[in-house]
Amino acid sequence: MIFTVAIDGPAAAGKGTISKAVAAYFGYAHLDTGLLYRAVGAKVLAGADPMHAAQTLDPTDLENDALRTPEVAHAASQVAVNAEIRSALVDFQRSFAVRTGGAVLDGRDIGTVICPEAQAKLFVTASPECRADRRFKELQAKGMDVSAAQVLADVIDRDKRDSERATAPLRVAPDAQVIDTSDLTIEQAVAAAIAFVQSRLPH
Repeated sequence: MIFTVAIDGPAAAGKGTISKAVAAYFGYAHLDTGLLYRAVGAKVLAGADPMHAAQTLDPTDLENDALRTPEVAHAASQVAVNAEIRSALVDFQRSFAVRTGGAVLDGRDIGTVICPEAQAKLFVTASPECRADRRFKELQAKGMDVSAAQVLADVIDRDKRDSERATAPLRVAPDAQVIDTSDLTIEQAVAAAIAFVQSRLPH
């Protein structure tokens, strides 16, 4: 069976956590497409040509713990505005989406650009303040020296870049179910996502 779940949303809204939980619940494969851009960003920081980095990306490049640093995140959002790089990564994502046994992809443009025909689309969001607070605590727990004000500024800056870029801007697909996690527990958000995907399965 081919069944694609597209989950989009801004940074730190909880889409990664929800996507992993949905994939685990249904036994589907999961792809965090943001990691593709982070992996390219990491290669660029290491001196690689952006286009070459995108064209030679390997699944093992996504298993690097260093991809979660703020520096790599910043590099990722810069390479993500490059239309040629996005195009080079589209095939990787689309072939993953139609694998037999079901697939969950999360990112910024899955339901609108990568998989517009996805059977289930979710848009996971939360207020910038709420998302910045989550990211700040996450970075603090990793021992990183950051300020709450700086993290909020980064979140707002990232949202602006993602929603205003010319190619594949972050937006809600017309047929997507919106889940605002600002006042939800992780369990409530996951339950809402699973219930929606369940409702889209062929009966």
